[in-house]
This record gives sequence, structure tokens and C-alpha cells, in this order.
Amino acid sequence: MPSRKKNGPTGLRQGLATYGDAGFSLFLRKAFIKAGGYSDDALDRPIVGITNTASDYNPCHGNVPDLIEAVKRGVMLAGALPMVFPTVSIHESFSHPTSMFLRNLMAMDTEEMIRAQPMDSVVLIGGCDKTLPAQLMAAASVDRPAVVLPVGPMLVGHFKGEVLGACTDCRRLWGQYRAGTFSAADIERVSERLAPTKGTCMVMGTASTMGCIVETLGMALPGSGSTPATHSDRLRLAEQSGRLAAEMAKQQGPRPSEIMTEAAFRNALTVLQAIGGSTNALVHLTAIARRLGVAIELEAFDAIGRKVPVLVDLKPSGDHYMEHFHWAGGNSRLMREVRVHLDESCRTVAGRTLKEVIDAAEIVPGQTVIRTPQNPIKPTGGMAVLRGNLAPRGAVIKHAAATPALLTHTGRAVVFDSLQDLAARGDDPDLDVKADDILVLRNAGPKGAPGMPEAGSFPIPMKLARAGVKDMIRISDARMSGTAFGTIVLHVAPESAVGGPLALVRTGDRITLDVPNRKLELLVSEAELEKRRKAWLAPPAHAGSDRGYTGLFHKTVLQADEGVDFDFLGPAKR
Repeated sequence: MPSRKKNGPTGLRQGLATYGDAGFSLFLRKAFIKAGGYSDDALDRPIVGITNTASDYNPCHGNVPDLIEAVKRGVMLAGALPMVFPTVSIHESFSHPTSMFLRNLMAMDTEEMIRAQPMDSVVLIGGCDKTLPAQLMAAASVDRPAVVLPVGPMLVGHFKGEVLGACTDCRRLWGQYRAGTFSAADIERVSERLAPTKGTCMVMGTASTMGCIVETLGMALPGSGSTPATHSDRLRLAEQSGRLAAEMAKQQGPRPSEIMTEAAFRNALTVLQAIGGSTNALVHLTAIARRLGVAIELEAFDAIGRKVPVLVDLKPSGDHYMEHFHWAGGNSRLMREVRVHLDESCRTVAGRTLKEVIDAAEIVPGQTVIRTPQNPIKPTGGMAVLRGNLAPRGAVIKHAAATPALLTHTGRAVVFDSLQDLAARGDDPDLDVKADDILVLRNAGPKGAPGMPEAGSFPIPMKLARAGVKDMIRISDARMSGTAFGTIVLHVAPESAVGGPLALVRTGDRITLDVPNRKLELLVSEAELEKRRKAWLAPPAHAGSDRGYTGLFHKTVLQADEGVDFDFLGPAKR
């Protein structure tokens, strides 16, 4: 790792509190930190910050205390001083109204704590869906040397001889319960088996997708994204990450801006397509790249998907789970299969090029979880970008997890005006809906919901579910969990709450979905749409949107194609 010229105070001497007397500021800092029992020898060393995202509300991060101890051990073995500090912790199912609403808050919190406290590098420990994106957004903005350490996926569960995984099987079995084919006693017992250990979801949901992404971007050590949360290898990775962070603190680099380049983001988009990853990751990568002044172009992402097939046989696009992916060679092995599409000259935090990481990938004889391009799970990438008069700034569909017969379809729209309207009418036995209709949910985007919840995979109306209907086309300005499946069009931009075309759809209108030709069209004349546009009224403001963080969110949040970041959080001046 090349040495860098020192460009300012380091260690305890950096970022002093302002009292008008720098000497006094340092004296006071030392006086208070020595209350913790630190020696002058310890306080004279480079400092490695370590984020503590543990929370009783976040079982996915239940192993964080153990990881912190292992990171600290690695830092001290390399001769630096570890300093642990808390940040916001977000768990997907414990965040109201949605974890996405809090992602930007966590990003701001993490960025400002790194800026405010003396540290020469930082280890970012995260996992559950929005935490790794928030930490990468923060790292991109503050641009201090950083290593990402995911908490890792949990192990699989079992029920009556069937292997279970959160949360694809959560959705599948809940759908069976709603349809009356799975008993109340069984759904209660399954709730104890779906998430049997600490760690993140063990399918290719958002957490696992982001684990692969941080490896591909070069911001984490190889294996970091897939090593099981409960395995001893996870602790060894933590120790190694601490050692690496200590060396980066001494060398003052590399910095995130040197690792997360335009080429690195293209690599990440390529892997996203090849793993059949979460649609959420596209929004997150757009936000992270925006912090560095890099634009993610939807058409370029779609073009990658036309060339790169889905090669990972994991739920929800396949059959297996993250521990199987890991023991098949993990992300490094996957990248070996798509290396012709990657820029292998990109650097990683460990000092190696991506080519060196790929060359070192473990080759596991006979494994079938990571396929070759000659024997893919799906012939094209996991996602497609749609355009048309219903989504002039784009929409996304995870066609790898959709019903093939519905990918080209014209049907009658059945419109729900909001999540509340959906809850009130969706299961009404008198709802006028048929299996070949297209369900439309609006006012569920960044501003409309608020927070763009994972409501895009909303349930099939109960009367159809109980008649055996397992999938329908659903269109919304919301998001979808990476663990979900179905023919679901998401991220329609601009959203309906700001007057996007989704706001103009009426029940009975005809809509055409044509995924092969990337079209999403509302079959209503432009004259009629203009008439509706003039009559449209914005939905009333949400309670609390006039103050605090909620007010900040409503005033400044961007659309899905811009990463749902805040408009004032563009590239930071270096």
C-alpha cells in the first residue's frame, strides 16, 4: 500500500473542539479520555473508529458485539487504537413507516460522527437492508479511509423436512396462509423457524445483495458478503478488517473516492444483474454514486442486463441460500464467471486489484449454486428498466423472479389510491377484480407514503388467492423487498404524489406491460391525460411533515431514479 503525505493532524490531535485555544482543546480532550484509563502510549497511536450498530430492536445485528471485539483485536495487533462509537441502527421490520425513511438519517448520523470524532480510518459494521447503503453513503461523503464489515447472513431454518429462509419463505407461506392452505398453528410454528440465528436474511434479498456489492466495489474483504454470521470465519474476517483499517490509518488511504470509481460502480451493477439481486440495490447504488459525483444511468444498467445472465441459484430467483453460495466460492467465484464484463483493474481496500481477487477465488468441484454463462439460471440479468408514458423517468421490474407468461400482457387497471385504500378494499369480497387485471398502487413513493415502503409486492386480493391465483401484475411507485417474488413493476418515476402519470390512472383503463421491449404504457389518449392532469389535486400533507426530520424528508427527498437521497447531499467538497 503506497504511503501518503500527511495532510493535517492525525490521531487524537485532529478535529479539535473549538475553544479558541488549540493547546487547551487537546489538553482537555486528553484529560477526559484518560478517565477511560488510556495511557499516553495508546493515545499517541493512529485511531481506528468502529461503528456500533447493535440494538435490541435489530436481531440481524445480534453478533455486532462479538464482531467489535474481533475488530478491536485486529486493530491493536497492528499497533493502532480502536475507538467504538454508536450510530443509528435500522432493522427492516422494526422501522415505522419504513426503513428507507430512515436510511438518509443514518447516513447523515454516520457521516457527521466520523467527521466530528478523531479517527484516521473507520470500520463500518452493518447488515440489515438499509444500514450498509447508509454507511457507504456516509463513507463516500466524508472520504476517510474505510473498511466495510457486513454482519453476515443467518443460517437456514427447517420445518417438516423443508428448508426455510427469511424472508422469501415468509412471503410464500404467508400467502398460503391467506389462501387458506396453511394452518394457523403451522404459521405460528414457522415464525420460530424462519430466522433461526443472528444475521441478515439468507436469501438474495437486499442485505445479501449489498454484501456482494461491497465486495465488488472493493470496500470489503473477499468473503465478507457471504460468510455466515455465526461462523468463526466471520470473526476472523472482523479481525482482518481491523488490521487492514489500522494500516489504512497509518497510510491515510486508500480513501473511498479512490476505490468507488465510475468503473467500480459499473462492476457493481454487473454483479447485481448476475446475482439476481434486490431492486433496492439499484436505488442505493444511485444514492452512493451521487455522493461521489457519479451518475448511474438506467439505460446503461438495462444494457448490462441484456448481456449478463443470472448465474446464482438462490431464492427468490432460484432454490438455494447464502450459506450454499458461500461454500460454492461466494462473490469472488461469481465474478470469475462474469469477469469478461468487469473492469479488473479496479482497486480494493486490501491493496489488491479486482483481478487478483478473482484469480484467488476458490474453485469448488461439483458445486451447482454458481452457474456458468453456458448454463445460467436466467438467460439475461435479474432486472429490466421500463419506459413509457406511465413511467417517463423509468420503472424497474425484477423479471428473474416474475411469472414468464405475464411479462407481455395487456389488462384492465384496478387502482388503489394509497396504502390505506389497499388495506381497506384489497380483501373485500365485493372488489371488482379478475386474475388478468393489473393492480395499481399509487401514493406509495418517496414523498407519498412517505419513505417509499416495500409495499410493491402487495398481496393478491384474498378472493383471488383463495381461488388459486398466485401472481398478478402489480405496478406502483413503491419498492419491493429483495426477498419477494412476482410480476411486480416498481420505482415508477416520477411518483404519483408529485403529479407523475401514475396519479392519472383510473380503474378500467388499459395498461400494457411489455418487458422484452421494455415498455410500460397507459392506453389512454394524451388529450384525456391532459384533462386529468389539470383536474389532479396533490394528496394532503402527512401528519408531522411540517417539522423535524419528517419535514426535512418531505421538503428535500429526491425521486427513485435519483437514489431517494436528499437534494442537498450531493458531492462533498474535498
